[in-house]
Amino acid sequence: MLRPRPRRAAVLAVLALVTAGCSASGATTGTGATAPDATSTALGATSGAGESAAGGGPGAPSASSAPAARAGIGARPSAPAARACSVFPADNVWHADVSRLPVHSRSAAMVGAIGAGANVHADFGSGQWEGAPIGIPVTVVPAGQRKVPVTFGYADESDPGPYPIPPDAKVEGGPSGTGDRHVIVWDRTACRAYELFDAHRSGSGWRAGSGAVFDLRSNRMRRAGWTSADAAGLSVLAGLVRYDEVAAGRIDHAIRVTVPRTRTGWTWPASHSASSATDPALPQLGQRLRLKRSVDLSGLPRQARIVAEAMRRHGLIVADHGSAWYISGAPDPRWDNDALHALDRLRGSDFEVVDAAGLMADATSAAVR
Repeated sequence: MLRPRPRRAAVLAVLALVTAGCSASGATTGTGATAPDATSTALGATSGAGESAAGGGPGAPSASSAPAARAGIGARPSAPAARACSVFPADNVWHADVSRLPVHSRSAAMVGAIGAGANVHADFGSGQWEGAPIGIPVTVVPAGQRKVPVTFGYADESDPGPYPIPPDAKVEGGPSGTGDRHVIVWDRTACRAYELFDAHRSGSGWRAGSGAVFDLRSNRMRRAGWTSADAAGLSVLAGLVRYDEVAAGRIDHAIRVTVPRTRTGWTWPASHSASSATDPALPQLGQRLRLKRSVDLSGLPRQARIVAEAMRRHGLIVADHGSAWYISGAPDPRWDNDALHALDRLRGSDFEVVDAAGLMADATSAAVR
């Protein structure tokens, strides 16, 4: 991943009957780096209390609360269930339906620059490739996971530690991997994501190129000009295809995609630029693309079809530099690699860039209109 500097309530009511009655228990933002494209703007924010700055783009909701214990005769009332932790609120831009947004005026040029003839590739699956799981793994940690120190190469654009990363956290590419080495930790109890780029064990903690903490119940954005574990300054977790989503029959968020080159500046909801190129034919980090409605999906196997349907409804978000049309997901032994390979039938020319400017209600927030 290219990293040139500068880098990048519902109120839960608990009613308990008592003898006398009842009681209820109850970001710092910068200015845009470039003028909107018309969607090119900057995002910034701080996370919730007690945590370092965070924010970003969504993924699919995933219930994490355990069922409340049943109260029998003479038993105490059951404790309230924990709030479920979805990956960003339902009104977050990652969850937006972009199927009817207008086509961007430079769509054809940008698709051509990415590669109109290049095939889509699901960069995730089951088993291993070159000795490592295929995809970007997610480590789910329990409540109270001990936090450890993390040092950063890009400390001025990273959220400081400590982070609740266990010593056996899964690393993209495996322990000896030489690629981006993302570490994604999901604390479902606190509903936060802790994300590292170029992560390595170091003493009792970790060292990384950059890191970000995302409050998954918030629409707050990262500070303008700041990177994250992704070049665009977005959450990696938010854009991953996960097996549980496909098994449920629907992915309700945009998907992370890489492209070979981008131009300077960024497009909302990104917050960081990783290029000095000015060619208007190049997309920016944060650019939203979608699969054209005219593409026939009926011949795709189920797993591939559900992914493709998400690319048509929610689209793709350009998150980093890499191979053209590589979409990101988490490894899982239940993936059918042959089914996922069917996505190779799709080409760049099957996509279009959309103008997402109309979704933005506030440049400092990921919430949509």
